[in-house]
Amino acid sequence: MKRISFETMSTDELWNLHEQVISKLDRCIAEKKAKLEERLHKLESAQDAISSDRQRRPYPKVHPKYRNPQNPAETWSGRGKQPRWVQAQLKAGKKLEKFLIAVNPARSIRSK
Repeated sequence: MKRISFETMSTDELWNLHEQVISKLDRCIAEKKAKLEERLHKLESAQDAISSDRQRRPYPKVHPKYRNPQNPAETWSGRGKQPRWVQAQLKAGKKLEKFLIAVNPARSIRSK
């Protein structure tokens, strides 16, 4: 590429160069935008195909395993993040086994 000296160019030459650069940039941007829109369309159609045909499998209800002795309405299944009442009791030095809910044999037979 030959070296261009902008100081020696006239205003008209600079304006023509400016217009050439702008048109070249417009073409490049339009091409890249078209490619990106095509890729987005493919991704959206693939996402629609995946999500519309499949349903999530049904998960069984998880029964609570632990109960707060100070507030029996508060229970925890043992899954996920520990509730604050469990964290507080453990910090106080109590064991998690102390909060276990007694297993009802009739309920465990029905769930099988």
